Amino acid sequence: MLASQFFLRTHREAPSEAELVSHKLMIRAGLIKKLGSGLYSWMPIGLRVIRKIEAIVRDEMNKAGAIEMLMPAIQPADLWQKSERWEKFGPQMLKIQDRHNRDYCFGPTHEEVITDIARQEIRSYKHLPVHFYQIQTKFRDEIRPRFGVMRSREFIMKDGYSFHANEGDLVKEYKKMHQTYSRIFTRLGLNFRSVDADTGAIGGSGSHEFHVLADSGEDTIAYCPKSDYAANLELAQCSAPSKKRQSPTKNLVKVPTPETTSCDKIAQLLGVPLENIVKSLLIITDSKPHLLLLRGDHTLNETKASKLFATRKFRFASQEEITSLMGCPAGYIGPVNIPSNIELIVDQSVVQMSDYVCGANEEGFHLTGVNFYRDLPEPLTIKDIRNVVEGDMDPSGSAPLKLCRGIEVGHIFQLKKTYADKMNAHFVDKNGKQELFNMGCYGIGISRIVAAAIEQNHDDRGIVWPIPLAPFQVAIATIGFNKNPEVKQTAMDIHNELEQAGIDVLLDDRDERPGVMFSDLDLIGIPYRITIGERTLQDGKVDMQSRADHIPLVPLENEMQLKVNQICEQILNIENNA
Repeated sequence: MLASQFFLRTHREAPSEAELVSHKLMIRAGLIKKLGSGLYSWMPIGLRVIRKIEAIVRDEMNKAGAIEMLMPAIQPADLWQKSERWEKFGPQMLKIQDRHNRDYCFGPTHEEVITDIARQEIRSYKHLPVHFYQIQTKFRDEIRPRFGVMRSREFIMKDGYSFHANEGDLVKEYKKMHQTYSRIFTRLGLNFRSVDADTGAIGGSGSHEFHVLADSGEDTIAYCPKSDYAANLELAQCSAPSKKRQSPTKNLVKVPTPETTSCDKIAQLLGVPLENIVKSLLIITDSKPHLLLLRGDHTLNETKASKLFATRKFRFASQEEITSLMGCPAGYIGPVNIPSNIELIVDQSVVQMSDYVCGANEEGFHLTGVNFYRDLPEPLTIKDIRNVVEGDMDPSGSAPLKLCRGIEVGHIFQLKKTYADKMNAHFVDKNGKQELFNMGCYGIGISRIVAAAIEQNHDDRGIVWPIPLAPFQVAIATIGFNKNPEVKQTAMDIHNELEQAGIDVLLDDRDERPGVMFSDLDLIGIPYRITIGERTLQDGKVDMQSRADHIPLVPLENEMQLKVNQICEQILNIENNA
């Protein structure tokens, strides 16, 4: 590809609204162009990256036996009403009406549509299992679109759905997809982890997320370096404390703590460790109050807490409710002598505490030397409701956990019979009986991978693409292309040789100064660059370098030919061995 025949536009500055490195570099390198809030056009060079990702995803999905199809982006409301998600999905769903005032949505996902297809087209167990997938544009009306394509309103996604006669067969497909996704992200050249995850609005049970590891990631991942355990922070399990509770050594004392409501300030005022303070949180669910107890240095895991209740929903009590129920403002509430209508839920790390500090349920006062059994009843409800912290033991107790940041780029679910039951989707089994489908769901954020890859692979000059994702694998930069016939001929010869070897190559034949040319190619992040100019040709050499590591000057004749062959071999080996 000649640069003069391609649309190549770069920018010196990124818009002020761009916060993440990936957003800035994608704008500056000309991968995307903003149309509106959370809406981006994929420019030619950005689309080349998208197509590279899609090709690898398609190849692995097809090898795994999945069948590609394409479903409508616009979906009728009645399907979502049958699945009971028309209201449940929330304001992220873009709802629209046609000229006849019939309700539709711009599909954020396609469980309802594919289940409708299955209940009409799959009649017998003989047609199972089957796995359909598509690569398509989705729309979710983000309340605050940001970070470029990382959290946009319109995005490209691979979503797959499998149907099975029984749960055992679903589990087999789920494991196969876990392996398939691992191969996909490995082939893409990304450093990633698979983690246990919550099912969220999709529903079902059994769920894994795939995260590209990057310091800018929105999600926190807990993992054990010495085992396979890894989980999203919202689902990471805290091991129960192994230490037994010590006997009380202090008397219960009410101490003045005027205008001191936070745990860290209480610890400073009273001269006690933060981990010896008990934090009390009043929540409301189904109009019933509950008091949650956590250690002062721990934070509530709202996902874990929500699972304690049938509706999986709760809210924090208002200031008025706290005063009415506890008799004091927030910051002074505690578990001693609470009203009988308030259920006490205690994190397992609190149960083994003794002589601790908590609120006195009186403004301006806290209690010290508090102990279970003596000063308040032993807790009846003991749960893991906190976020793990670095150094906690993994659930097996084999080694301490570590925390890192990740960007979610894939998610797989065992939906089981969730949608089949709600949408009355049956098949006839071996015994001639009607049975509900077991179903799996598997998603990959195609456009999100582009941003995640950049977050993981960049430097102060621009993007540093992994070879499988690069819009072009090799760039040829020419100095005097239109002025020196030898430069032009040499550049064209190398360009043609690389193309014949199956390498995506960009020959920069623009009439630009070398500094501008090199800056653009570094910004775009093409893995290899061959520079050809009059001076080096006179010495029988050309300049060859990788985007990350400089390759010294080499002779033009035999060794240059050898070096070109080595570049071809390296690129092809990476793709063939992935």
